[in-house]
Formats: sequence, structure tokens, C-alpha cells
Amino acid sequence: MATINLSETARTPGWYATLITRLRRNVPFTVGIGILWLAAVVVVAIFADQIRPYNITAMDLSSRLSHPGALKHLLGTDELGRDVLSRLLQSVRVSLIIAFGATILSAVFGTALGFAAAQFRGAVEHLVLVLADFQAALPFLIMSLAVLAFFGSSMVLLVCLMGFYGWERYARIARGLAISASSQGYAASVVQLGATPARVYFHHILPNVASTLIVSMTLTFPEIILMESGLSFLGLGVQPPETSLGNMVGFGREYLTRAPWIMLAPSVVIMLTTLSISIVGDWLRDKLDPTLS
Repeated sequence: MATINLSETARTPGWYATLITRLRRNVPFTVGIGILWLAAVVVVAIFADQIRPYNITAMDLSSRLSHPGALKHLLGTDELGRDVLSRLLQSVRVSLIIAFGATILSAVFGTALGFAAAQFRGAVEHLVLVLADFQAALPFLIMSLAVLAFFGSSMVLLVCLMGFYGWERYARIARGLAISASSQGYAASVVQLGATPARVYFHHILPNVASTLIVSMTLTFPEIILMESGLSFLGLGVQPPETSLGNMVGFGREYLTRAPWIMLAPSVVIMLTTLSISIVGDWLRDKLDPTLS
């Protein structure tokens, strides 16, 4: 009878451990997969109207809670007979619009305040740093719940509210890099040639600090996606008949035991999207950071 060496069996890695090890060692492959997923998500967001097979509000009560796999409904249907795939494609578009708009707004607002603090110093710099400390200490999720509960939820308000998340990160980075760049020779020489402060900051300093700001945006983007999903899950984000990834998760939790595909489909998209952005962001940081070269 063959004997089994338990010590050797315990040391034998499982398939998942082997997969993780190979992914860590093969960085270009992992980053490539992340970029392909993000490209697919962007394509879906742009062409959602042409790709989705049904309208997101089209109901078929005779096909309520249909299982995935059918040719008519590849990802099944929800409690009202609406096609999960169609709603998922629209949810990707809405969540990406909110996350992209909020990230751009946060980066522009924070960078502008950081440059203002570096230019004027004194009271302006002190005020910006105090506001940044206040923003960092503020429980943003609780504030968002209060604002949305008081003023009601709308796409514009949601984007603006999410846009003020994380601006202090950009303000601190932009201020520090601008002060460092201003003390270097190229910025001082441009000032001596008669360039205005706006030209110095936006034509000379900003291109030199853009790489760091871009990496910060890749860190903020998944955080905003998760925050929007959390607010929609709680019922204070995107409101029906519109849909988002968090909105689908929120409505699908009531049918988790009977129709788990309603909740699992958007959950998987959220996980893969945030993971891909984090992987690509880490790769960009390594590529754009001269100290790691």
C-alpha cells in the first residue's frame, strides 16, 4: 500500500497559491490583463446603448428571476424580469462617469489650491493647509450621507460631492512639488525672463509634476468607485430608474439566496475594476517615479 507523506503534502502549494506566485513574478502579464480589462470597461461605457440587448426598464414578468445561461438572458433577470446584462452595462457607464468626473474635479480643485499655497505662501498657505487637515479628519462618508439625505440625490450633486473627496491629497502634493520646482533653476530663470506666475505654473511646473498627480488619480479613482457603490447600496446614491453598480448590489441583496446573480454580477465588476486600476496605478508609479529607476 502506498504511503502518503503528510509533511510533503502540506508543503505542496495549491493551485491558487501557484497562480498568485506566477502573477507576482510575471508583472507585464498582470499589468496587461489589468489594462485589457480597463479598456473593455471603457468600451462598454462608451457603447452601452448599442451593446445592451434590452432597455434597462423593460420588464418581462413571465421571466422573473430567470437563471443565467439562457440565450435570451445571458446573466439572468431580476425580480421584475429586467435583463441583468443590460442593467449591468448601463451601470458600468454610470459608475465610470461619476468616478471619472469626480476624480477630475478633485484633482483640478486640489492642484489649484496647492499651487495657490505655493505661490502666495503666508496666510493663504496656512488657510489651505488648515482646510486640508480639516478635510482629512472629516468622516467623509457620514458627511455624504447627511448631504444627500438633506438635499436629495442627483447625478450632478453626487459628482460634485464625490469630487471633494481626496482633494487635500492633491493639494499637499502640488504644494510640495511646486515649492521644490520653484527653487530650481529652470523656474527661476523663466521668472527672470518676465513670465507671469500662471505661465510658470501651468507651462513649466505642472508638466514636471504631472506624473505624480496622475499616479495619485489612479489611487483616488477606485476609492470613488467604492464610495459611490456604498452610497448607492445604502439608497442615497443613484436613484431608479437609473442604475449603477452599487445600486444593483443594493437591490440584489434582498434576493441573495434565491437569485444571487443579481448581486454577484455587479460585485465582480466592482472588484475587477478597482483591482485593475490599483495594479495599473502601482505600475505607473514604478515607471514614472525617477527615484525607483
